[in-house]
Amino acid sequence: MPELYIGLMSGTSLDGIDACLVQFCENKIESLAFEYLPFSDLLKKKIQQLSSPNNPIQLKEYGSIDTKLGYLFAQATNELLKKTGIPNTEIKAIGSHGQTIYHAPDLPSAFSLQIGDPNIIAEKTGITTIADFRRRDISVGGQGAPLVPAFHQTIFSRLFNLNKQKISIINIGGIANITYLSDRKTIGFDTGPGNTLMDYWIQKNLNIPYDKKGNWAKSGKVNLKLVEHLKQDSYFKLAPPKSTGKEYFSSSWLIKKTKHFPDCSAKDIQASLCQLTADTIAEAIQEHAPSTNQTLICGGGVHNVYLIQCIKQKLLHPVSSTAEFGINPDHVEAMAFAWLARQTIKKLAGNLMEVTGANSPVILGGIYPARI
Repeated sequence: MPELYIGLMSGTSLDGIDACLVQFCENKIESLAFEYLPFSDLLKKKIQQLSSPNNPIQLKEYGSIDTKLGYLFAQATNELLKKTGIPNTEIKAIGSHGQTIYHAPDLPSAFSLQIGDPNIIAEKTGITTIADFRRRDISVGGQGAPLVPAFHQTIFSRLFNLNKQKISIINIGGIANITYLSDRKTIGFDTGPGNTLMDYWIQKNLNIPYDKKGNWAKSGKVNLKLVEHLKQDSYFKLAPPKSTGKEYFSSSWLIKKTKHFPDCSAKDIQASLCQLTADTIAEAIQEHAPSTNQTLICGGGVHNVYLIQCIKQKLLHPVSSTAEFGINPDHVEAMAFAWLARQTIKKLAGNLMEVTGANSPVILGGIYPARI
């Protein structure tokens, strides 16, 4: 009997909300419909301020944005259902990632904080909602991230014979992460910045939200000394399990690192940031997944044509979009949170110990029942 779940995702790029209707039927997982709800410039600015490292915040501002996002996640869900004509009673549950405003797994009192009030989502959609997925993993010594590799393992192991072919899946959002799949093990961790530094730099210099197709980066010249300087950061030398976020690879991080290169033009810095993302992704594969036969790309970064070219130049095996295997690269993360919601409803673990570093597998998230 087919089961329907909805996954909601708002990533570190802060562009908006992805809502995906996912059908689970025996061994098949399928994206049936998708809805995208963009954030207003004002809301995006407020979230950026809220999530800026060392930035004082007022609790009323925090609470206001938490509530606002709850309504927007509910709106995205209801618009998705309206588009499909499927009644809310047919949906088993919603898995809402929420909006990360701070991820700090390495503090003595580790935490990861996502907002977007799930009480509102459950009430305004009439659908049981699962949220706050990361903190249970942290409670058993894990990083709370990345969580998507568990879903990658489930869906891609059905598409490939891992006895014969070893696969790396790279999700490029604000932060990039890798999942390596073989018949013997699964590896997953955040490789470092994906789009986040490039997005910040083009916004700062050209007042454009992102570098479409990587054209601005392509117009510049990579400063190899700058790239090497950036790659000396201690994060890249850490052994997995590891995870990171925009609070680490932040605007202040970039400004501090680039001050040693005052003669490097803005477009050359953009080219170098693109190369940094490509290098750290490729080097993560080469060091931790050297048996990879094929790399699949998903996430918003798949549309940065120049970035994908740079990655391909660094790797000796085929690199392609997940679209070539029937999975829309823009849907994968939202699909993952639909899957995580299903795991929770069925009282199954959602984390992979070998990926997050957790001491045990755990059921993730809090359950907010549908209204009576």
